[in-house]
Amino acid sequence: MRVVAYHSFDPLSEQWDELVARVALRESIFLTLGWQRAWWRHLGRGELWLLAVCGEGNRLTGIVPLSLRAGRFTLLGCVEVGDYLDIICAAEDTEAVLGAALDFLCGPSTPAWHELHLCSIHERSPTRAALRSAAEKHGFWIRERQQDVCPVVPLPDTWEAYLAQLDRKHRHELRRRLRLAEANPEIGWYIADPEGDLPKAVDIFIRLMRASHPDKAAFMTEEMAAFFHAVAREAAARGALQLAFLTVGGQEAAALFNFDVNNRILVYNSGFDFRRFPRLGAGFLLVAYTIRHAIEQGREAYDFLRGDEAYKYRFGGQDVAVWDYLISWPGTIQLLMRSLMKMR
Repeated sequence: MRVVAYHSFDPLSEQWDELVARVALRESIFLTLGWQRAWWRHLGRGELWLLAVCGEGNRLTGIVPLSLRAGRFTLLGCVEVGDYLDIICAAEDTEAVLGAALDFLCGPSTPAWHELHLCSIHERSPTRAALRSAAEKHGFWIRERQQDVCPVVPLPDTWEAYLAQLDRKHRHELRRRLRLAEANPEIGWYIADPEGDLPKAVDIFIRLMRASHPDKAAFMTEEMAAFFHAVAREAAARGALQLAFLTVGGQEAAALFNFDVNNRILVYNSGFDFRRFPRLGAGFLLVAYTIRHAIEQGREAYDFLRGDEAYKYRFGGQDVAVWDYLISWPGTIQLLMRSLMKMR
């Protein structure tokens, strides 16, 4: 296989999303050209290294999207805002693409580096086994650790069937809260029209996110806000944006920035105005409304994405692990230890 390194998205733009469509996992919006471009434009650092792996007939077989900074190659999107990341190729090409990419990184066309970091790899990704195999063949050290979990709610055909999945305590609490909210004419919710005033809707989401908690306010820098605006535009253009709001007396009290892709809802981030509505449970209500809406629309899963916050399990979240990989050149001591381990 032949590998070409590009330092711009443009040469690959026409084929990028065609390749993403062949990726094994269905949560691949984070691999799309629009998302990756937005991340690099607003949050990327260092040098862009897009490794295009070509097979027979010079056919584009895989893309390994990396950045290089201070001697470390890192998968684009790591770590804060890329919930499911990976190399971009069909499952059956994974081993060959990774092998070719590591061959290239060991060759004369690559500047000196000491680490390769791949984060947020889905537990079912074929990359996990292929990466271990390819790294060992090239004599690298590889460290694997569980990075986080993504609680995922499997959705049945009806709301009543969903409620039956919950334990008795959480089912009772959910019904009680919804009953009280639906008896209050001041409370409503809506999904923003992606063809309407999208910048205004995203600004409302950003305001609510900053109001949620000091940590979220610190997270939502001007750079991050620009990134969310860009991602909203890209997702809306794909028909994949679900920006939902809970209202009280016509005022937005909570927001969910979701993706609606491949028959699944991905909850990317959230915000609520706790100071103005301290006892409402606005975020809880909006999650409940969007789960019910997802069931009505025939979606098969509601994915809370990364983080093991307790509320996700009250809604029936089941953990899916995401994994982190660090590949490094072995030093003299490490080589000796490796030799001793092989002799056992």
